[in-house]
Amino acid sequence: MEGKKLWKRAIKSIPGGNGLLSKRPDRYAPDIWPTYFSKAKGTSIWDLEGNKYTDMAQMGIGTCILGYCDDDVDAKVKQAIDTGINTTLNCPEEVLLAEKLIELNPFAGGVKFARTGGEAMSIAIRIARTYSGKDKIAFSGYHGWSDWYLATNLNGDKLGSHLLPGLEPKGVPEGLQDTIYPFTYNNLEELELLCSNHDIGVIVIEGARYDFPTEDFLRGINKIAKEKNIVIVVDEITSGWRLTDGGVYKLYDFQPDIVVYGKALGNGYAISAIVGKEEIMSCAQDTFISSTFWTERVGFVAALSTIEKLTTNKVWEHLIDIGTHIGDKWRDIAKKHNLKIEITDFKPLITFKLQYGELNAALYTLFIQEMLKRKYIASNSVYLSYSHKDVDIQKYLNTVDEVFKYIKKCIDTNSVHTALKTKIKDEGFKRLN
Repeated sequence: MEGKKLWKRAIKSIPGGNGLLSKRPDRYAPDIWPTYFSKAKGTSIWDLEGNKYTDMAQMGIGTCILGYCDDDVDAKVKQAIDTGINTTLNCPEEVLLAEKLIELNPFAGGVKFARTGGEAMSIAIRIARTYSGKDKIAFSGYHGWSDWYLATNLNGDKLGSHLLPGLEPKGVPEGLQDTIYPFTYNNLEELELLCSNHDIGVIVIEGARYDFPTEDFLRGINKIAKEKNIVIVVDEITSGWRLTDGGVYKLYDFQPDIVVYGKALGNGYAISAIVGKEEIMSCAQDTFISSTFWTERVGFVAALSTIEKLTTNKVWEHLIDIGTHIGDKWRDIAKKHNLKIEITDFKPLITFKLQYGELNAALYTLFIQEMLKRKYIASNSVYLSYSHKDVDIQKYLNTVDEVFKYIKKCIDTNSVHTALKTKIKDEGFKRLN
């Protein structure tokens, strides 16, 4: 079965074609992106036609931090499946995982679990609002699809600089219009102004994405929160486990009230966690937060096994090392071919940004197209994993050298668009018909 034909069927029966924007072919190379996989192992993915690719892009949208189908994690999950995953009684692994997360986050005294990052953030916001007794939120960064977050765009397309442009807040109650206020990451003055003009009850930031927080920024947040009795929520769904044995917040003298984990926590199995101070998390009992599949066994088992392997092998050190190496080599190769790029600082999700203005989207698409020809699933960002080894990275960089050279030739000869064999990738949100 051809992937392109299946995608055409998908958009007829599934609104948007699938359940995750980040996996739509329009985000990469619309007409040639493989779209569907038949199997995966390590850093390799096979499409429906049997073509094998090396994943130097998303690694399951950041979920598979150990690599696809990790033998140790999968063995534990298979054992759990054989002995039952959802019964009338609770599974003991829920307690074991809660205790492990409190051990790794010493500020904490309580944990709640969910299965996805978006719902975990909704739980965190509910608990934070319950404790603070206030509705209004100041935030920076990307935090999911829920009403509390998308309500930002009831006052115009303000999420464009935090997530992606073009998100319509249709279906979000108008009454949420003045409950959420965005500010720029590392801009303490913006946050101070928001907290002076509004009765903010919750401050939400990402641990890191492309940028790291400055110490002044974090000190300022702690000071504001203490003075105004504001709950601090750190979203470590993307950044968690990639720089420490937990959150990026552990690298700094920072005191969050709640930290949220997802993505890499279960190495591809669905599990997320809300970890917080005991007095704050106890407020979960004062509101209603409950769902059947939050108690399903597989996620807990996968997370316990993933954490064991992460901490035993200090996987984050491997991610930092290879991310640093890739970033340095991207820079060297670009300089060699006189290609204008910028390299971001967050090494485990290393990213290059082209500096060609309106031509960028076409150039990114051309990069994806040419890497696909050479059997790489690639984009300008790489979620690195424990399965990415030095020999694989060297082969990849040799291929990047070849493709960067070709891209520069296309720029110099004004032939970028004629070189494309697919539509240009879409960097915003659009409705699929």
